[in-house]
Amino acid sequence: MLCLRQVCLFTLRHYQARTLCSDLLLSQINSCTHEDEVFSLVGRNKARLSEKHVGIALNMLWQLQKNRPFLLRTSDYVRNHSQFLTLCILAENKVEHMEDEVIVDTLYNIRRLNVEDHTSLAKALISEAWKRLERQVLLSLPALSKFALCLYKRHRHFNPIIGQIAHIVDMKLDSIQDIRILSVLMISISEVITESFRDRLLHKAEQLLEENNEVHFNYARRIVQFLQNVKLRHHPLLEKCNRIFLESASHLDIHSISHIFGLYEQLGFDSAEFRLTAEQLLSEAVHDYYDPETFAKLFFALGPVAGSKVRERLLETAAHIAEEFSSQQVLMILKTMQKMQKCRNSHLLKKLASVLHKHLDSYQVLQLVKLTQYLVVLHGQDLELFAKLKMLLLGYLKSSVIPADTAAIIRVLAMLPSFQVDETIINKAAAVLPQCRLHHLDCIATALVKWNHRGQLQWQNSSELCARLLQQLNDCGFQRLQKANNLNLLLEELTYVKGEWFEEVLSEETMAMCQRLIDQITWANALPLSSLLRKSDRRCPALLDRIAAVAAQNIHKIPPSEIYFILFLFSALNYDPPDNEEFFKSCIQHLTSNLSHLETYHLVLLGHVLAMAGYFPPVLITTIFNVSFLSKLDAQLKVLPDMVKQRVHSSLMKLNRAVCLECPEFHIPWFHEPYCQRVFHKSSSRITPQRRHIHRMLTEILGGSQYSRISVLTPYYYEIDFECVLDINKKPLSYMAQNIPLDAVGGIHLRHNIKDEGRKALPPGAQRIALEFLDTKAFSKDYSRHLKGEPAVKKRHLEMLGYRVVQIPHFEWNSMVLSTKDEQLEYLRQQVYGIQ
Repeated sequence: MLCLRQVCLFTLRHYQARTLCSDLLLSQINSCTHEDEVFSLVGRNKARLSEKHVGIALNMLWQLQKNRPFLLRTSDYVRNHSQFLTLCILAENKVEHMEDEVIVDTLYNIRRLNVEDHTSLAKALISEAWKRLERQVLLSLPALSKFALCLYKRHRHFNPIIGQIAHIVDMKLDSIQDIRILSVLMISISEVITESFRDRLLHKAEQLLEENNEVHFNYARRIVQFLQNVKLRHHPLLEKCNRIFLESASHLDIHSISHIFGLYEQLGFDSAEFRLTAEQLLSEAVHDYYDPETFAKLFFALGPVAGSKVRERLLETAAHIAEEFSSQQVLMILKTMQKMQKCRNSHLLKKLASVLHKHLDSYQVLQLVKLTQYLVVLHGQDLELFAKLKMLLLGYLKSSVIPADTAAIIRVLAMLPSFQVDETIINKAAAVLPQCRLHHLDCIATALVKWNHRGQLQWQNSSELCARLLQQLNDCGFQRLQKANNLNLLLEELTYVKGEWFEEVLSEETMAMCQRLIDQITWANALPLSSLLRKSDRRCPALLDRIAAVAAQNIHKIPPSEIYFILFLFSALNYDPPDNEEFFKSCIQHLTSNLSHLETYHLVLLGHVLAMAGYFPPVLITTIFNVSFLSKLDAQLKVLPDMVKQRVHSSLMKLNRAVCLECPEFHIPWFHEPYCQRVFHKSSSRITPQRRHIHRMLTEILGGSQYSRISVLTPYYYEIDFECVLDINKKPLSYMAQNIPLDAVGGIHLRHNIKDEGRKALPPGAQRIALEFLDTKAFSKDYSRHLKGEPAVKKRHLEMLGYRVVQIPHFEWNSMVLSTKDEQLEYLRQQVYGIQ
């Protein structure tokens, strides 16, 4: 008994001493202020280090790095230190004894210290964590999110363990109240979730963003990354995240801004306010970045939004450091140059081309396709480089077994100048057609048509081969459409289809298929379906009525920015659904109560679309025609792409005109005179040979050239094809005799005092007549030949200006009924004199 007591006392004293030493060692590790202090402690105490000591030591090494500015970190030094290897070996040996949280923390810390993924320690930590999850050991949510992030960063997106983590998140989703934890878990499991689970995650993210007043921009960035991973443009979440980025602008650096722009680009989302903020932040730092990696990101983010001086500075710096760019950085620079309104800086292009010669072999096939496209669009002049690209692309084409890659290569080969097509390319295209999606079929058809038009199909029997391939293309397209049974999948596939082949061959069949799937139209797919109908220019009443019905019934579920595109469809096609008033009323009410959720320039586009349909919500009109709003709009327009800028300017002018003519009670002045003058002086003449032919006939009917004018500008700058004046007895009045003031400017007849044209010059009872020849663009492309919105609005406004408007549709003028000159003269006479 005495001996046993002595053994127990000895054991207790030894344990107490060891605990005291251990606590002292932990305290010493936690007190370190430099990596060398940590390594010194590890070197002196190797035999005494427990799994807890090892975990704390690795954590301290990362914390010391984390507290330093990025450029002053010494991760390479840490990883290459002999004692770091000792720590890794100890950690690997003790991994089974580590607590759950320590395993995750250790894995996270070595990842942040840039330890390679394939090291035995990383594998051992992941394996042990997986075993514990399989034993249903429940990690805390912070630890689970950290573990999931480590797997995601190691590109283990489809690892079975990710599925296990997704299951745990599914079970615990309601209990997650931390947006940081949720955002990490969302991007980590994004590749293995169902659509319903995705929607639950999005709902939870919206809820937490609403409940938290201060959200770090990194959490919002992860949510946008999640949306990009699942390829979903969720406007409410994107708008909330964008607001967080704007509120955190002072904390954003070039890396964050570049990343956000990249995500927005892939999602097809744009924010003029974020563009303007980024332009202001980055323009100040344009002289600060000269290392290739950071400068490439600066060029990507700032180039498309920069003013002329900053843009020139970017181009000069890019040319100066071009030799240092990596293959991916060259690709990024060229891509950005294309976005910068196709910036064709020959000096920079020459420098980049010389760098590309060294990097061509490092590009993957789709990167080569993009590279070739950028160089062609930017008018690259290096013929040797194009020859190398052609050879590489042909090599990839011969070995390609992926239909998408084959179609992409064929599409870009068709962009190359003086490219001679051989029979093997046609045979390769024919081989993949049955596996191609509609977009890929469209790419191949477009390439084939280009080659045929340029005369690049010159071998024996080429016409026969091409005819056979086009027929096969048509057959495959019809078969793919006829197999469609899911409207969402069909709309997704049609998103990028836009070529002439599709329009001529499959557009009508596509509308028929959408009608067969009409019961699948919901508020969620109303936007892509509206975009398809607008792109096709076809007036399909059944589909339009269904879109209007589901939109009106679910108006509060549809984001305001999406409602604009739906309204645009109805206004552009000039179509009134059965409950037209109710449909527009519900849309306008929802929009006007959510104006703050719309971009400044979107409000202008929305106002114009509603004005086309004859609606002028007072709150929207007074918001737009306000000095502070217009000043804000001017600032944002400077950073928008030229095409968007031109569209917004045009829409604002048309809205201003519509309000002046239709709503004088708003007392909005006409302030677009200078803008209209600039546009008309720059525009090309609309006087086509056909219009000249009609004018000659009109002159013959009226009795002389002094009785009519061609291409006339009205008050508020409408251009009409022909104008004449009839007196009370329907006899033509001479412009010269009546001294009606008209000046000819560039073929266009301009009145003096264009705002108030001075109708007193006309005798009592006389009437101005505007004759408009309407070509194919004025009508929808279906069999109804319905007049579209813009020409309908023009007719309405010209009548308000006192004209009797005569519209001459192309299908009447070019019909067999009017095949002779006499028949055309009689038709014109009836139109001018109003003879029924």
